[in-house]
Amino acid sequence: MTPLWTGAEAATATGGQVRSDWEATGVSIDTRTLAKGDLFVALKAARDGHEFVAQALEQGAAAALVSHVPEGLEDSAQLLLVKDVLQGLEALGVAARARTAAKIIGVTGSAGKTSTKEMLREILGRQGLCHAAEASYNNHWGVPLTLARMPREAEFAVIEIGMSNPGEIGPLARMARPHVALITTVAAAHMAAFESLEGIAREKAAIMEGLEPDGTAIWNADISTAQVLADAAKRLAAKPMDYGVKSSDYTLVSTKLHGDMTVAEARINAEPLVFKVGAAGQHFAMNGLGAIAACEAVGVARAVAAADLAYWAPPAGRGKRELLKLDDIEDDTIELIDDAFNANPASMAASLQVLADIPQSKGRKIAIIGDMLELGQEEAQLHAQVARLPSVEALDTVHCVGPLMQNAFAALPADKQGEWFETADELAHKVRHYLRAGDIVLVKGSKGIAVSRVVTAIRSAMRPKALKREPETRKE
Repeated sequence: MTPLWTGAEAATATGGQVRSDWEATGVSIDTRTLAKGDLFVALKAARDGHEFVAQALEQGAAAALVSHVPEGLEDSAQLLLVKDVLQGLEALGVAARARTAAKIIGVTGSAGKTSTKEMLREILGRQGLCHAAEASYNNHWGVPLTLARMPREAEFAVIEIGMSNPGEIGPLARMARPHVALITTVAAAHMAAFESLEGIAREKAAIMEGLEPDGTAIWNADISTAQVLADAAKRLAAKPMDYGVKSSDYTLVSTKLHGDMTVAEARINAEPLVFKVGAAGQHFAMNGLGAIAACEAVGVARAVAAADLAYWAPPAGRGKRELLKLDDIEDDTIELIDDAFNANPASMAASLQVLADIPQSKGRKIAIIGDMLELGQEEAQLHAQVARLPSVEALDTVHCVGPLMQNAFAALPADKQGEWFETADELAHKVRHYLRAGDIVLVKGSKGIAVSRVVTAIRSAMRPKALKREPETRKE
């Protein structure tokens, strides 16, 4: 196996010192997931990574990236000594980007960036070796870590870039140097750190600052701040293009739900395109259309990208739909929509619309919604607005979780109100009693409010049953 890093290469990249040449086949920041042959990076987070260097080496790490020699390891030859560990990781990321011939796609957005990253991985992975982070590694250490892990022989890479505060995206984008910058949406997320939605849009647009000279910028045309992104693209991108219902480039014409799939019709430069996405909802179709546009920008034929997109399905917590049996009676089932990974006003509205749009022949449509975090001074108002979304009219019952979502609960029509709970655990203990055969149940909320525990409680009380899905075919 070709090493990812040799000691000499890593020392050159970081300006660090090594006592011997070693070969690493991966890069790790966590001894719990470290694989034999990894370079262990001793970052400081809740605890100082230097405390785990000895353990990492015992587990088979090839070496450790450190800023000082940990106690008891004075004689170890398996250390890469640098002035600052995070800066050393950044230097590895920059060096990995410099040596690769891969086509790079950078993805950011207030919602949908991880799903879009995974759609891109699915499509591009069928065309060649595609590198992307397994998790949402999109922050100040996640982006350099993803780059540092990029195989030498990668043909494509997808780099997810996120932010919590102003000024974070630009430096990460300049590190990643994407050929394509894709912005999925701009919404009221992390509003506590920004003065306005336009401020968030300008921060998202900073991903274009890292574009290669002939780079392509792709953005969502349907959002209220689309002009901010369009103006940035005119300044920073050689090839600007947008997508969405209001787009003139990649236009989403219609969407229809079929079981756990969405069938979409689009028009690209006056040419029709039909594609499928393995999740229900127009927002997933929008992400898919953006992914198709990005893939075409790095040389993948449009029809091939559309066909391969059909193989993607959402992971747990991101809109996955499943049937669960209440007991051993064949038809005694409920449908669960697990969208509990995260939430902001835009993604909450999209998920509730999915629930509203699902055809229902029996049972009820029930939404379990938890607090949306980091929304700033308008958080109470933004939560209350959830109750006034048009999709709520099509629902039977809405249960709310968390102190902020109490604002939505109070604003709900009386016939839609279920119950309000301070914590997810309180609801998790009771949720089975709220469900009956034929119900469709959506669970949605920010990760910090832990509504995923409600999902776990529902699953543990029932039995999985395959959700009917149209068979996929592909012509070679």
